[in-house]
Amino acid sequence: MKHARFDAVLFDCDGVLVDSEGITNGLLREMLEDLGWKLDPRECMRIFLGKAVKDEQALIEAQTGRPLTEEWFVRFRERRNERLLAGVGPVRNAVEAVAAISDAFAGRIACCSGADRWKVEMQLAKCGLLPYFEGRIYSGHEMPRSKPAPDVYLAAMPPLGAVPGRCAVIEDTVTGVTAGIAAGATVFGYSPEEAGHDAPAALRAAGASVIFQDMAELPGLLR
Repeated sequence: MKHARFDAVLFDCDGVLVDSEGITNGLLREMLEDLGWKLDPRECMRIFLGKAVKDEQALIEAQTGRPLTEEWFVRFRERRNERLLAGVGPVRNAVEAVAAISDAFAGRIACCSGADRWKVEMQLAKCGLLPYFEGRIYSGHEMPRSKPAPDVYLAAMPPLGAVPGRCAVIEDTVTGVTAGIAAGATVFGYSPEEAGHDAPAALRAAGASVIFQDMAELPGLLR
């Protein structure tokens, strides 16, 4: 039986399902400082949240005056993966929300991330979320274009028997909301209190229809 409002629910990963942004951003800040670009934590989040570091290569090179080598990116990914393996956990109430939504939608959910597949699957496994998404994980690294382009969301819809106008996308960044809107979906913006006062307005300006603070609210909002 089809759901009254939506055919499927498509989740971003980092910051929506797994609490990884602080870990990744902290390492990035350290490695940028080694290159000579010193940022405070909030500024680093503002610049890089929701974006693939490789897509910001030109900006980093302009700010540091140094070329970023493939070796630098490999080192960043290796150190990032070590820290995530050691410390990543689920976003508060995300596991319970996903379980309820998966049940309500008869498994018609997917995880659509801008990150590489290994990172996404490792984090979902660490957080007890992989069983809900196995076989329905989409990586921006495997698409022609990454977010804010809609490719990763558009790829997830046909296998779920979903059309864009009847898909809900769950995002926490302007980049991700932009991708969801470009895919023709209804976007729900997750903006926990710690995201700061400006975050809800930024998500709404990017096109999010609903802003919510706690993943526990989401099953009810989708009904």
